[in-house]
Amino acid sequence: MSSSLIHSAVTIMTPLLFAALGGLFTELGGMLTIALDGLLLTGAFAGVVFAHWTGSLLGGALFGGLAGMTLAAAVGGVTLKLKANVFITGLAANLFAGGITVVLGRRLFATRGVVVFNDLPRLPVITLPVIDGIPILGDLLSGHTPYVYASWGFLAAAWFMLYRTPQGFRLRGCEKSGEALESLGLKPDRLRFAAFLISGFVCGLGGSYLTLNLQAFVPQISAGKGWIALVVIFLGGRRPQGLWPAAFLFGLAEAFSNFAQGAFNVPADFILAIPHLWTLLVMIGVSIYTKNKRAFAGLAQDHTKSHRTP
Repeated sequence: MSSSLIHSAVTIMTPLLFAALGGLFTELGGMLTIALDGLLLTGAFAGVVFAHWTGSLLGGALFGGLAGMTLAAAVGGVTLKLKANVFITGLAANLFAGGITVVLGRRLFATRGVVVFNDLPRLPVITLPVIDGIPILGDLLSGHTPYVYASWGFLAAAWFMLYRTPQGFRLRGCEKSGEALESLGLKPDRLRFAAFLISGFVCGLGGSYLTLNLQAFVPQISAGKGWIALVVIFLGGRRPQGLWPAAFLFGLAEAFSNFAQGAFNVPADFILAIPHLWTLLVMIGVSIYTKNKRAFAGLAQDHTKSHRTP
């Protein structure tokens, strides 16, 4: 049971990881977007439809990323150029994505419900021969689709870009040192807009995984994963290396929820609420930890000053 839970958790955490990584770029640029759920949903619909039309899973994945990037460009443009509130535009993008996917589904496939694409090939599964037979480790690292390994690759690339390149340093400087960047002749809004584009592409890519793995589009298939991804960002310490364990915890909670539906005689509504309950508890825990950490830091600073005062 534990092995299957771990394998399922890695599968479930993948779209969360994509969404959290996309949101991290805008967060570090000082413009955290809450449009992650809408970006996932847009990529999910565009990716599976394009793959259905062309027969290419890779094309569907890339088109899903481009669709997410397009919506993110609209959000970034309205926010940065027209000076709209970033949270309002993000909420509007989520509502827009939820509506437009249903409308397009009805226009293209004459249904407001689930659209099944039986003509699509299954996503390939990559098995690592040396690791596959090792208990727990094999389920954690082997037997997954290319999306899983791509998300880990994007995570490593994001860490390198943010902490080992001048562009990453400048983007991180937008949050607190925007005026300093302007004094150097740089334009923080351009960096923030690039962060929006990266966020949209990565989230759209994660959304395409939801539908290509299922071979179907379900209205509101993102199911709040974009909101959970926001928690993952802060639980992971706003760093790429912290996103993986944070996303895995939420993947494990949802995997347990799926397992519990058939294992325990508990109302299904309560079991389905487990991931969201876990999200709430994590948010409370992070808030308490952050508050206590700041209070402790303040006391330590006051203690140091008192000893320095003659």
